[in-house]
Amino acid sequence: MPDAVRSPGTPTSGVVLVTGAARATSIAAGIVPRLRADGWTVATSDLHDSDHDADLASATAPQELLDAVVAAHGPVRALVLSHAHCVESGVLDTTAESFDRHVAVNARATLLLIAAFARQVPDGGGAVVALTSDHTTGNLPYGSSKGALDRIVVSAARELGPRGISANVLNPGPVDTGWMDDELRASLVPHHPLGRLGTPTDIAGVVSFLLSPEGRWISGQLLQADGGFSARY
Repeated sequence: MPDAVRSPGTPTSGVVLVTGAARATSIAAGIVPRLRADGWTVATSDLHDSDHDADLASATAPQELLDAVVAAHGPVRALVLSHAHCVESGVLDTTAESFDRHVAVNARATLLLIAAFARQVPDGGGAVVALTSDHTTGNLPYGSSKGALDRIVVSAARELGPRGISANVLNPGPVDTGWMDDELRASLVPHHPLGRLGTPTDIAGVVSFLLSPEGRWISGQLLQADGGFSARY
């Protein structure tokens, strides 16, 4: 094995940074207690009420965020990217400014966070899990920027694999985190094979596995962890 290749057999422990965890009902907020129960030291980030505030629309914020987490907790071994900027608009009403902000937060910040993470990852490597969405029509800038995120993460799996880093994209499907009204919720449930919508706890279990030594053999994948919702297509 070349000297540059690091073993992916590191135990589930160390520091994990979870972005987008400020809102109490968010998917990220549901992931945090599961990872703590797994033995991780969890650092969180967002613009409000988290361990480390970061406006990820800024080109310097990703590196500054990683530096702050390392200074407070030590080297980061895992990265869970659940931050997102989302303002609904379509082809005719998306402004250049709105599109650029979506790309800056959802795509560029993802790239820069992964790069900063990879530069400091300790011996034994680490893992990246990024949450995505296939929503496009009526939500064009969000969907476009998430599509760019998908390519960035899959590329990272190939490029950073020799450093012992796994990287995957996770599409959770429709998860009711407080953004749905009763009408939308009622319209989605009949299309779900399991008869219910996903919860942050459902997604937390998948993320837990992908960060574990066993789960890190999975890399470079866009995973539909949606309880079979996407199978209707």
